[in-house]
Amino acid sequence: MGGSAKSEGRSPRCIALVGPYLSGKTTLFEAMLARTGAAGLEGASVRRNIGDATPEAHEHGMSVELNVADIDFLGDHFTIIDCPGSVEFQYDGKAALTACDAAVVVCEADEKKLPALQIVLKDLEERRIPHFLFLNKIDKVNRRIRDVLALLQPFSSLPLVLRQLPIAENGAISGFIDLALERAHVYRPHAQSEVVALPESLSSEEAEERFAMLEKLADYDDELMEQLLGDVQPPRDKVFEDLTSELKRSQICPVFFGVAEQGNGVGRLLKALRHEAPFVEETAARLGAAGSKTCAHIIKTYHTPHAGKLSLARILSGEFADGTIAYSRESDERVSGIFTLTGADVKKRGPASAGETVGLGRLESFATGDTICAQKGGGVSVKSAALPPRPVYGLAVAASERKDEIKLTAALAKIIDEDPSLSFVHDRDVGQLVLWGQGEMHLRVALKRLNRRYGVHAETRKRDIPYKETIRKGIEIRGRHKKQSGGHGQFGDVVVAIEPLPRSSGFVFSETITGGAVPRNYIPAVETGVRDYLGEGPLGFPVVDLSVCLKDGSYHTVDSSEQAFRSAGRIAMSEGMPKCAPVLLEPIMAVSILAPSEATPRINAIISSRRGAILGFDARHGWPGWDVIEAHLPESEILDMIIELRSATAGTGSFEAAFDHLTEVTGKLADQILASHSARAA
Repeated sequence: MGGSAKSEGRSPRCIALVGPYLSGKTTLFEAMLARTGAAGLEGASVRRNIGDATPEAHEHGMSVELNVADIDFLGDHFTIIDCPGSVEFQYDGKAALTACDAAVVVCEADEKKLPALQIVLKDLEERRIPHFLFLNKIDKVNRRIRDVLALLQPFSSLPLVLRQLPIAENGAISGFIDLALERAHVYRPHAQSEVVALPESLSSEEAEERFAMLEKLADYDDELMEQLLGDVQPPRDKVFEDLTSELKRSQICPVFFGVAEQGNGVGRLLKALRHEAPFVEETAARLGAAGSKTCAHIIKTYHTPHAGKLSLARILSGEFADGTIAYSRESDERVSGIFTLTGADVKKRGPASAGETVGLGRLESFATGDTICAQKGGGVSVKSAALPPRPVYGLAVAASERKDEIKLTAALAKIIDEDPSLSFVHDRDVGQLVLWGQGEMHLRVALKRLNRRYGVHAETRKRDIPYKETIRKGIEIRGRHKKQSGGHGQFGDVVVAIEPLPRSSGFVFSETITGGAVPRNYIPAVETGVRDYLGEGPLGFPVVDLSVCLKDGSYHTVDSSEQAFRSAGRIAMSEGMPKCAPVLLEPIMAVSILAPSEATPRINAIISSRRGAILGFDARHGWPGWDVIEAHLPESEILDMIIELRSATAGTGSFEAAFDHLTEVTGKLADQILASHSARAA
């Protein structure tokens, strides 16, 4: 994204920092910037200007969107992307990961956070994104490093390859032994570690752990296996060659550790990224974009006050300059400026070449996840692109001031362009505009951005449930519309039979007219009048699951008309329906809840407390230690269920829901629903 792009012909690389919430990603991000002198910032000024720089991040004390900055380390250039850890904001990171060369998974040896770690690792493994693991807060670990690895391994399908052995002094971690280089280092606060002699007390443990590392590498290298079986010490270059190649092929996950807050372990991690992380050519091949001459993948969209729309893009091949025409499969646009993004700071710069991550100006028709090319017809659909997750939480929204209604829609479109895991729909069933997202905080942050950036204040409330009503018994009733007001009058007369139908039958209209009691050309008008009524029955809700049969009637040769018979049909319904024992129906959803197995009893209790019926549960395929709980729940009971679900699963639980059927609601609950509906309608 800026600075000197290449060193020794090596293209710039893009590295994502990912991991569970509060694992220390932003702290590591800041430490990497401080260690490399990026932007001349140190300490608290890094956070104020680059890490979590937005007001929303400050208010919530956590990352709510990507933090991006460039660093140069020993002549190599990197873009570092710090991704949010909260499950509510994780799509931002998943979208960015697509075109990154590698990821650093920041985690802790904390059993409570292991399911969240598993979610992150699973995504990387499924998309075959090379990744390292950085075990943060090593100073707080009170168990052997081998035991920590054993704790973490079940949550990774790739072998965790330990790269360092801790050196303890007076019960505290004071440094490490690099198992690949066989060198000992002592930590220095916020500075490069110092090489020291290998402690004799650790020589046997070092040899044991190094052999364990080589054994894991040998699983993918027959030559190395032969050397180990022959008790031949492999050359150091051979070890690094295997570490690099097996990382790139997503066969192993190297494990480093440190204390990001103190800057401990940061230098060794940076060196591993420099020597072992793949380059953009390999990333383009992984994404299926290797054949494109000039190609870029959009990993994030911004709407800035001064530069307009900016598309943060990884250049996979070729060069993009101001004025380059970018093509996708659907459209083309001219790039209006190339920009460097460092935190909230945006600066114009010159052309960007393969490997760099830059802002491309004013690509209005392109969105996050698009791959663009500089050749017409060269559009590419990359492999492993992240799809926005299904929403789990929605609120009805409306502009506080009527004059802002159009402005609200336009501003929300920009907010959603930046974060496609949000969506905004008009729910025709209840006549509301609903903002959907990944949780309560997700929507809260979006609405605050809406106010801060665009000056639009939106009022919110729980979304309405699309209740319906039906009838329990039938009736035959006459509906007559007669009006005389000088000249031609209005006359329509019908007899209809209203009958209940089985659930999910919908509405059926029929007629058994004989002898021309109602002329054939007026029968469609009767049906229209009946349908007019069905939008709001005697209880105030749309009517379903009934049949209406036109059986008889009469007409006037002069005064009858289509409009008169339409009115007669509606009158018959309005007078007959209250006598058909109307009953309220509520929508029942088929819900699949995904949660760690240890939380299943708590999930079952949540379902029961929300009037749900548990249908069963099973192990989640491909997810050791996870269950899928199937249930039926009233839609009204899942409005805010994600909040309780996340609380019961340390932030990791989620669910998918789809309409299944309607069921009757009676008694006190029905009375409460009807009273609430009447109060809102008043």
